[in-house]
Amino acid sequence: MAQKPHRTDELQHASFLLILAVVSLMMAVIVWPFATALLWAALAAIMFQPLYRWMLKKLNGRRNPAAILSLLVIFFAVLVPALWLATLVVQEALVLVSALQEQPIDLAASFDRIYGMLPQTAQEAVDRSGWANVSNAQAKLQELLAESAGMIASQAVSIGSGALGFILSFGVGLYVMFFLLRDGERIGRTLLNTVPVERSISERLAERFLGIVRATIKGSGVVGLVQGGLAGISFVIVGLESALLFGVLTTIFALVPVIGAGAVYVPVGLWLLVTGAVWQGVFVLVIGFVVISSADNVLRPILVGRDTGIPDWIILVTTLGGISFLGFSGIVLGPLVAGLFLASWSILQEHRNEDEKAGEEIDPILVDASGRAPEVATD
Repeated sequence: MAQKPHRTDELQHASFLLILAVVSLMMAVIVWPFATALLWAALAAIMFQPLYRWMLKKLNGRRNPAAILSLLVIFFAVLVPALWLATLVVQEALVLVSALQEQPIDLAASFDRIYGMLPQTAQEAVDRSGWANVSNAQAKLQELLAESAGMIASQAVSIGSGALGFILSFGVGLYVMFFLLRDGERIGRTLLNTVPVERSISERLAERFLGIVRATIKGSGVVGLVQGGLAGISFVIVGLESALLFGVLTTIFALVPVIGAGAVYVPVGLWLLVTGAVWQGVFVLVIGFVVISSADNVLRPILVGRDTGIPDWIILVTTLGGISFLGFSGIVLGPLVAGLFLASWSILQEHRNEDEKAGEEIDPILVDASGRAPEVATD
């Protein structure tokens, strides 16, 4: 009978945890349609927190005006140019695909030009390999162009038909960003005090999460924008059509480790060489290998200050997995998840090492000549 109150307390506690889990799951399901908007709002609030603090200092601690002005700066300096750029990129992509459909790339002529530049031994090797027949490749290219045009058009139609949902998500993201800018630090402290994890561990996780966010966005994002901008300028100089499109593609590929910006400027440079634009191709390749590739090594240490500690192969796998799961947002979310995964395990290892070190300091017992432990003196 004496154990009944204890069992009742355990049952009530278990019931409360079950209710908490169910309510949390329902909350996640309800806000899931706006998950992408909330994610980018949180990341933007973290990145632009210094701007808010500067505004707060200039406005003598008035939080609401500081958050509103910070949001206006973000909207007009970042979001509006990004939306305008995305519109131009879609237009250039449609024009490029239409032009390629009207005037298909003559792979046979290009192959003959390259084939004639090869030495005799290389030509014989190509003949033996069967690569000399390019008719199948030409047919595949035409099929790919038709599919690409249909895909771009369908995406444009889906974006137009879903304009109301996009505007709603965009508005929700801005609204949430206002409160995260204004109350982000207080919300963070509340979460640290609420999460059922040891305070030292939760503080380490929060610190490393913020570091990973800054490293991912400032390091990868800004460096990718710089590399894409440099590539776009080089494409404009050589007179490449759809230079903006290829510059944006360079930025996107620059975000993916191992692959990098070379996945765009190398094929572009080689294609210019093959089509007879020799100095243009040489210029693009030289700028790519000398300037664009060096931007990562120069800018990343300045912007980030220290490495995230995530191996490149893990970033590559998580980035590709994030893209396949969440689309474009996976470029950022994939490395973030990888960073938190590695940070959690490293914190666990550090915690164990601290416990083992503390145990080693307590375990050794000095014994006297008789083999008995000395008595501990007490005051």
